Amino acid sequence: MDIGKSFSYPFEDDEWLSKLFIGAIVNAIPILNFAFTGYTVDIVRNVSDGVSLPLPDWKEFGDKFVKGFLVWAAGFIYGLPAIIIACLPLGLLAIPLALEGSDLSDSFFSVFAGVNIFLICLLAIYMLLLSFYLPAMYINFARKGNFGSCFEIREIFRIISANTGQYLTAWLIFIVGGIVVSLIIGIVGSVLSIIPCIGWIIGWVVYALGTVYILAVGAHLFGQVGAVQPPPAAITETEE
Repeated sequence: MDIGKSFSYPFEDDEWLSKLFIGAIVNAIPILNFAFTGYTVDIVRNVSDGVSLPLPDWKEFGDKFVKGFLVWAAGFIYGLPAIIIACLPLGLLAIPLALEGSDLSDSFFSVFAGVNIFLICLLAIYMLLLSFYLPAMYINFARKGNFGSCFEIREIFRIISANTGQYLTAWLIFIVGGIVVSLIIGIVGSVLSIIPCIGWIIGWVVYALGTVYILAVGAHLFGQVGAVQPPPAAITETEE
């Protein structure tokens, strides 16, 4: 895996600034930002296919929007258990509140506190596992382009297990890179915020560009993982 390439490849494109700037604007607008998610799917596909300049242009905007929406919808479905876990404490809280003033209220509050801690830990573990799983879903969707591919669980796990080392590396680099870029953006933004108006505008531009940049880096990292995976048809033929 060429980690350095993932961080430098956007700048090899002569139109990198305009492409990322458009991406920053699109990504900053609610609902419309589905199109940027679709844009990152195209990056994954381009890298997997060995395209020399993986940054797509912004033609076929509607197609990017649909892809992004489908990926978001799949992520939302996978995230439903997290939503349920997060909402459970509210329902459980009704029990000790209903018993408030009775001899059992203190006991139920203690039990509620313990259950709440357990649910928080469970939620954290689920979200961590989901963050590890979803990039493989992206890869499979980038290859096939249909909504059903987001739920091909066996194929998605095959993508992870067939090249676990590189997949884990890409996941960790993406997380660490995101943290580092966020810290840099935060520091730059704090300095620029001292300057009224112009500083705020420049700070927003830096934040927006930094966000789409690290997402593009992540797409390239997982595109490299996708590039070394044999196509499903080839695997089937081999197994047969």
